[in-house]
Amino acid sequence: MELSRRNFLKATTVGGAIALGFDLSKARAEIREFKISRTTETRSICPYCAVSCGVIIHTLGDRSKNAVASVVHVEGDPDHPISRGSLCPKGITLKDDITHKNRLTMPKVRRPGSDHWDDITWDDAVARIARHIKTTRDKSFVARNAKGQVVNRNPGMAMIGGCTDTNEFNFLQWKAITAWGVPYRDSQARV
Repeated sequence: MELSRRNFLKATTVGGAIALGFDLSKARAEIREFKISRTTETRSICPYCAVSCGVIIHTLGDRSKNAVASVVHVEGDPDHPISRGSLCPKGITLKDDITHKNRLTMPKVRRPGSDHWDDITWDDAVARIARHIKTTRDKSFVARNAKGQVVNRNPGMAMIGGCTDTNEFNFLQWKAITAWGVPYRDSQARV
């Protein structure tokens, strides 16, 4: 056996433990597998700011149709070109936000005169949003400006893209809001 620093430390540690009467069988029996060894890794982007750090979300579940996977760990993605595995204090707490008992999982609506929020279906939420967009566009659409020039704009609406939107999503979003005539638009993502 070659005497290297590592081998010397191994030999003296094991030899010292045996010489002092320590029973290592209990310590070896306590060795467990990592909590993420059986998980499914899903790569995503942190939703908190425009830096768009990469995260790996570890979930446990059998991935069957009606099974709900549970998030057991969130860590920075070392292969992500922006953050290279680093996360800020908000990003590292992402697991707590995902698993928090008060997290909203259904769309809600507060009806006129009501003092509480009611659950509605996703289809109903999309239909209501579409109706509000159409109503606002119809009320505030300007076809021509004061000089008589065709402008086809909708100054009653504005749009801002989120920090975690991809370039492809932002492109489609800008196409849609241009078709609606929305002149006030911006994207928070600066990456």
